Amino acid sequence: MKNLFYFFIFPGFLFTAVIGFLLTWVDRKLTARLQWRVGPPWYQSFIDFFKLLGKELIIPKGSSALVFLLSPIAGLTAVTLVSMMLWTAVLFGSSGFPADIIVILYISIIPALSIIMGAFSSGNPLASLGASREMKLMLAYELPFILSVFVPVILSQGVITLNGLVMFQRENPHFLSHISGVLAFLTAIICIQAKLTLVPFDSPEAETEIMAGAYIEYSGPALAVYKLTKAMNFLVMPLFLTIMFLGARLYFLPAIIVVMILLKNTNPRVRIDQAVKFFWGPMTAIAVVAVILAFAGF
Repeated sequence: MKNLFYFFIFPGFLFTAVIGFLLTWVDRKLTARLQWRVGPPWYQSFIDFFKLLGKELIIPKGSSALVFLLSPIAGLTAVTLVSMMLWTAVLFGSSGFPADIIVILYISIIPALSIIMGAFSSGNPLASLGASREMKLMLAYELPFILSVFVPVILSQGVITLNGLVMFQRENPHFLSHISGVLAFLTAIICIQAKLTLVPFDSPEAETEIMAGAYIEYSGPALAVYKLTKAMNFLVMPLFLTIMFLGARLYFLPAIIVVMILLKNTNPRVRIDQAVKFFWGPMTAIAVVAVILAFAGF
């Protein structure tokens, strides 16, 4: 019963969903202010979600219905699991299990994979194009992201659990006091921008090019689940960075989210080939330099 409470209520699904929707409102409000608009009220994201739940769910003709419907649920389950693991480490000091960071890295890929599977199963050519872009983007950012995440593990001399890294940074300066930590942190933020398919890396769903891309055939509750997953990830991924690089000092979390929103609103969309070259080129190079500096103790 206790584990079910953690997963569904606090600090898992319900808690993360509410905070995630509030953060999407912050995103929309700040974006509006930057564009000299008023922006929506704080409850707009909740209204949009519940309105979608009441809409008709349409399954495309010729699609693989089972994969089409299960894909959004797989992504939502994955982000809920990650949020529960992160929050229990931060709020309750849970010791987790050996190498839980590696497990989180694996599970955090599932939301992107669910989008790819759902889009390909729909049978829509524009959705398949969006899924193809999502796949290329995922293959591009995962390498520098994984390299940057393991810089704190190297600096902590092999601590590979969330709680272990939090305790290490309580007894020592956080990892941004190292040059390697700063380089890895900046790389990780940009990779997370791509993980969330935020501008300038929103080519998989580019509305002005391929309408809604991977989401084009989704409607009603299924689309609501995808939007909920993205809102929760908007909290979960920055929280992961806060734990890894800042010792779970949560007062840094709003600053990371604001930086992501500013990146989104001050950069144009890049083509998918430009994104791949960017992540496999400069970002991977910076991540490798950060790893080398970490091994050297800098």
